[in-house]
Amino acid sequence: MLTATAYARKIGKPPQTPYAPDLPDGYTPERELADLADAVVEDADLANARSPRIDLRRVELRRCRLTGAELAESTFTDVTFEDCRLDLAGFRFVRLERVVFRDCRMNECELYDAALKDVLLERCDLREATVTGVKIERVELRGCALAGIRGAEALRGARVPWNDVIENAAVFATALGVEIVD
Repeated sequence: MLTATAYARKIGKPPQTPYAPDLPDGYTPERELADLADAVVEDADLANARSPRIDLRRVELRRCRLTGAELAESTFTDVTFEDCRLDLAGFRFVRLERVVFRDCRMNECELYDAALKDVLLERCDLREATVTGVKIERVELRGCALAGIRGAEALRGARVPWNDVIENAAVFATALGVEIVD
């Protein structure tokens, strides 16, 4: 049995916060999604955008619609998605480092074989999302809906508040192969 001290050493560290974009005076937010550095994208409708292998560095996306967007094999470093629609978005083989998803709809989002390092998902709807093969390091999920998530066993090592564990107990039990009976 682990002592409290030994258990504390086993617990992962919280993810690091992304660096904010360094915007010049009088900066006008972007409306397109391409290779960007030190930028803000606001209120953009990027639904069904095909932008594989893009590179985002120190970028904030706010209130953007990326439903069905294809962003496979991209690299996102120091990126914040806030109040965005990412449902049905494809993030296959994407590399995320110091990324925050806050208040995002990510239903049926595909993160197959993605590499997540220092990623925070806060109050996101991940129902029916695919996380199969995801590699994680310092990932935290807070207040996220995980019902029907595919590949939940790939979340091994993620930080999750106790209330969220209770709320998503069926998801975690299924991932462990635990049969739930009445």
